[in-house]
Amino acid sequence: MNGLKIAVLVKQVPDMDTVKFDRERGVVDRKSAGTEVNPFDLNALEEAVKISECLGDEVTAISMGPPNAVKAVRECMARGASRGVLVSDAKFGGSDTRATSMILAAAVRKLGGFDLILCGEKTVDGDTGQVGPEVAENLGIPYACFVSRVAAADRDSIRVESELWDGTYEKEILFPALLTVTKEISEPRLPSFQEKMKARKAAVTTLTFHDLAPFLEETAVGFQGSPTKVKKIEIPPELKRHGRIFRDDAVPQATDELVGILRQRRILA
Repeated sequence: MNGLKIAVLVKQVPDMDTVKFDRERGVVDRKSAGTEVNPFDLNALEEAVKISECLGDEVTAISMGPPNAVKAVRECMARGASRGVLVSDAKFGGSDTRATSMILAAAVRKLGGFDLILCGEKTVDGDTGQVGPEVAENLGIPYACFVSRVAAADRDSIRVESELWDGTYEKEILFPALLTVTKEISEPRLPSFQEKMKARKAAVTTLTFHDLAPFLEETAVGFQGSPTKVKKIEIPPELKRHGRIFRDDAVPQATDELVGILRQRRILA
């Protein structure tokens, strides 16, 4: 019996501690910082590999990005993915979540479809949590978001726990299906030196717009296919703590001032 076809959608993101923003264009200046695999996607990859180890299946890592995003794909292959696919074309530049989800859905169709697709609940550079569900909607398959635990899985369905608001919901979904996962679902494994070296030499499939053209309109990608635009970027000022020192002879003044602040903030009636 053939095993499940499992895919993990991953994104190469900038180091958010050092990255800069192009305020005029309303985009992240991705050249201003180093890159890494989106941390939430590493949790999705780890869970995919764990499922594949139990059911004897293979995992395909799919990433959309510029040519250098192949590093993210190879990182996933070093961490257990058996196949890597890079979706890359200049026409895809400037795609918002809607256009990105359509491109990724087209890539899934081009690759022949998957029984199970996993991705992180969000990316640290966009923080929207929209791409995963939108990919599922474009593919017309069911999905579960904010999955924190896989309770059981077989070749027909998967049972998961989703954390929504203050509740935990148990769901069983028939394949094909898509899951977005939280960081609580797993602890990503660290690749060995040997696995890293093997991944550096592994073949990575590249899909361009031409490859996806049977499943994708050119007007649906890039800036022209993106209905959302960033008009303005504002970085909030860093909040700093302010302290005051009152000497022994100023204790009554300090008490009055503290009580006044608490009343102003309605902590005291």
